Amino acid sequence: MTAPRTVTTPHTFGLQRRERIMDELRRDGSVRVSRLAAEIGVSEITVRRDITALADEGLVTRVHGGATLRSTLDVGTSATSRPRGTGTTRFTIGMVVPSLSFYWPQVVHGARAAATLGRDRVVVRGSSYSVSDDRSNIRRLLDSGEVDGLLLAPQVEGEEGRDLVRWLDTLDVPVVLVERQPPAGVHTQRVEWVRTDHAYGAGLAVRHLHGQGHRRVGLVTATSPHADLIRAGWREACDELGMPSGDDLVGRAVGFGDEAWEQVLDERMAQVQQTGTTALLVHSDPEAIALLQLCADRGIRVPGDLAVVAYDDEVASMAEPALTAVRPPKSEVGRAAVELLTARLGEGRRRPRRTVSLDPWLVVRASSRSGRAGHPAQSP
Repeated sequence: MTAPRTVTTPHTFGLQRRERIMDELRRDGSVRVSRLAAEIGVSEITVRRDITALADEGLVTRVHGGATLRSTLDVGTSATSRPRGTGTTRFTIGMVVPSLSFYWPQVVHGARAAATLGRDRVVVRGSSYSVSDDRSNIRRLLDSGEVDGLLLAPQVEGEEGRDLVRWLDTLDVPVVLVERQPPAGVHTQRVEWVRTDHAYGAGLAVRHLHGQGHRRVGLVTATSPHADLIRAGWREACDELGMPSGDDLVGRAVGFGDEAWEQVLDERMAQVQQTGTTALLVHSDPEAIALLQLCADRGIRVPGDLAVVAYDDEVASMAEPALTAVRPPKSEVGRAAVELLTARLGEGRRRPRRTVSLDPWLVVRASSRSGRAGHPAQSP
């Protein structure tokens, strides 16, 4: 596993800023101007100028609100920047993801970046968190007769999910699960997988909050395939540090789309007061932002009365105060999945089956710094 990383916000000079931008792009595949400006500590105009300079050098592609790594698919890419070879496609990879709006775009971008480097092609289909939709989309890709392998993020829970994984293990084309793995009790022989170690990510957040002086760290989780892993990592870290980890510290996350979001969060804040909780890990960003908004409305200071860490880091930097967040390596997950699949396609069944686990890292921002640890949140 990779070593945990904590991002700080130093003031940097031009060359250092551009090196930072390239480092982020190599890791994530894309960057947002607003997030980089906040983390580096400069204006958005400065970051845009840096991106323009990098684009003029042919290193990045400017997009609305940020930049992406330069790809051979970009218009105007010179022949010297193209991958070696004939330029023809090696493998066509079918990819099915449950969402095209949150979390998954960066995974897809990473997959396509890796495919481009290898002269491979990725065909993406959007699905939903439904086994029947997953199965339908997979069948369409297979029936097309065009795909050499599959990258999939299906629902794997429940009996339908178990049956789906068993079926995937019988297919004639290799399958790599992305941010998924076969559920307990389902033993596969061919399916491989790449996923973030979300339990480790939760542990990073708990240890950070413990280091800030907090001794009762609660957990709020959304409905997600990652929720059980985040919960397990939270509990393991709390136990390791000698902190309470009972169910009275765990709650359900809700966002603005839930009609009862304010009522549910009020109930959660009452639970925070009753248990003497001084810090929360909230999965995911929208739910954490909803919590911050409620705290502001109720006169609860963050981080003065309650420290908050979000999980996912999609929009956490846009919150007020900016949210400390666990950031899964989404783009790198996509890259690793393509590399695992193409290695399987190139070497065949003689290659030992492999799985890949990638560590997230912690981005420290205002919502968890200098909290008044040991004092529960107080309502006015």
